[in-house]
Amino acid sequence: MKKKRIVVKIGSSSLTNTHGGLCIEKLQEHGQALARLKAQGHEVILVSSGAVAAGFTDLGYSTRPVSIVGKQAAAAIGQGQLLHAYSEEFRKHGIVTAQLLLTRQNLLAKDLYQNAGATLAELLKRNILPIINENDSVSVEGLTFGDNDMLSALVSGLVQAQMLIILTDINGIYSDNPRSNPDAERYDFLSEIPDQLIEETSSEGSIVGTGGMKSKVEAAQTALALGTHIFIGSGSGPDKLLDIVEGNGDGTYIGDEPQATVKNSKQWLALHSVAHGKIEVDHGAALAISQQGRSLLPVGITEIFGRFTAEEVVEVVDPAGEVIGRGQVNFSSEELQEIKGLCSKAARVITKTGKRQVVIHRSQWFSHAGKGI
Repeated sequence: MKKKRIVVKIGSSSLTNTHGGLCIEKLQEHGQALARLKAQGHEVILVSSGAVAAGFTDLGYSTRPVSIVGKQAAAAIGQGQLLHAYSEEFRKHGIVTAQLLLTRQNLLAKDLYQNAGATLAELLKRNILPIINENDSVSVEGLTFGDNDMLSALVSGLVQAQMLIILTDINGIYSDNPRSNPDAERYDFLSEIPDQLIEETSSEGSIVGTGGMKSKVEAAQTALALGTHIFIGSGSGPDKLLDIVEGNGDGTYIGDEPQATVKNSKQWLALHSVAHGKIEVDHGAALAISQQGRSLLPVGITEIFGRFTAEEVVEVVDPAGEVIGRGQVNFSSEELQEIKGLCSKAARVITKTGKRQVVIHRSQWFSHAGKGI
């Protein structure tokens, strides 16, 4: 079997008991399955939910809290319990674990995004099992991943994983909700995730989870666009993950071979960076940068919107105002106001530099055309 880099996402419903507390027996089974996956030589990253579900009963809640402060307090209690339980289980198999708690804020700045990737790469190089969760106890509403399904997709792209396994309590993606419609048909394989499938999929989650199948399908669409194949489904026993990797899983496989990966710099631009302004370009420049792989030059710029500094990210729009992509600029908004529409020779005179006047280099550009992310 070819060795792979695999991200495994385990949801709250796969970790908790009927009362919503952490189920040690379920966690131990997951630990055994992950250990066997590593024993076969695969590199494994675990994205695990369960902190809120594990902690809310100790706060005196009878069910999972719905308020932000309640969930954050529960996560503060439950995250320690969750990691301790995982560490104890993996120690039985001679596996050292590491914890990474991420928020959207950690990935907005390019250097922080790169640091997260470098940390994960070093842990994998040292044969450590990273356990990742969203830092629910301090995350800010509006700057969250939404749920750990999307977090697992973004982590898959960050580490250039070949496969993302999303374990859930439903064995795959169905044409309708199988719990309410016994005639719903399961998709055993999908080459892609059409937008229509996302629209038709239920967003209803469990009493201890936040996602539902809709969030898993959305995550699969993102992971696929980043070059990762996906499995969504269920399984039991210590060999369940090996069965999934070998193509014998009980669920839905998504993605054809081969799948092109997206460079990390492009991922950051597309999915994490914050635009600080806009640049409007003419039709010729729009075609050159979005379809011909060219860099953006001053001559193609018609208007500047907002205030930004050099190396910040901006959106680029065509004459109709449609966003065609985003990139890191080499000039501030004030400098671009002076050189917009000028040929490179004239721009060099104004900026008093002998360098070629590239506003956005193609290596620092992400085009929206046909990317799907």
